[in-house]
Amino acid sequence: MSLALSSTLALAPADVEPAPGLLSLAREDLACVFDRDPAARSRIEVLLTYPGLHAMLIHRPAHRLWQGGWCFAARWLGWLARLLTNVDIHPGATIGRRFFIDHGAGVVIGETAEIGDDCTLYHGVTLGGTTWNPGKRHPTLGAGVVVGAGAKILGAIRIGDGARVGANSVVIGEVPAGRTAIGIPARLVGAGATESLPRVGAGATAINLDHHLIPDPVGKAIQCLLDRIDTLETEMRDLRGLPAPARSTEVDQRDAFGVTPLPNVFAAREDQRAPIISLQGAHHGLRSRQL
Repeated sequence: MSLALSSTLALAPADVEPAPGLLSLAREDLACVFDRDPAARSRIEVLLTYPGLHAMLIHRPAHRLWQGGWCFAARWLGWLARLLTNVDIHPGATIGRRFFIDHGAGVVIGETAEIGDDCTLYHGVTLGGTTWNPGKRHPTLGAGVVVGAGAKILGAIRIGDGARVGANSVVIGEVPAGRTAIGIPARLVGAGATESLPRVGAGATAINLDHHLIPDPVGKAIQCLLDRIDTLETEMRDLRGLPAPARSTEVDQRDAFGVTPLPNVFAAREDQRAPIISLQGAHHGLRSRQL
């Protein structure tokens, strides 16, 4: 018997880290709030007033009950958490360490959702499914993912490590690690560099909390079209020998992403289009007199 036991111990991997207990997970969930919310001032304040933390304190034991086959008790705890916090987390959802839900209101996490370590969700986020069939039907979030307020991530898709999802975006496809997804449906923008990002947690996970500093691909496309129109109008004036229009004295007021506000753009275009429009009018008038 002792020989068999020693053989079993020898075959077991020595570097496997034991699963943390509920108390250890609760301490990590509490501590990570101070890394990601500058409004947090004291442990007692966070422990008593943060609904996202309350939801996690209830979800952890509910998930253990779900894994142990006590499904009704787990669902009842999930219902209690939703009643108290307005955060709806299915007890079957697998959530990693140091998970933070900021504000908490309206967050929904489905049964087969999987969330990695050091993830951050803001209010109104939905990790939902797209099918009524059993099995994997909810998203998988890698480590260090940040999901902005009101975003919806739907289906059995993967959001890579360190990725960001912009506020109110609807994500229905894979997002590679380190990329940003914005829009409806979401499009990929931004580069994947994470070297300069702050790192938190025991695993030194890079987390980019500047989810408000994301580019506007639609605005950039419109700006490119306006610049192209300006180039074409300049070529038309050169071909017809027309003088260049007087430049406006207004200061160029482009935003942080290089996009000019539309009212100023159209106001500046009216003077540039006037010579071409008048030339076209003169051409039509001459043609009518010839007829």
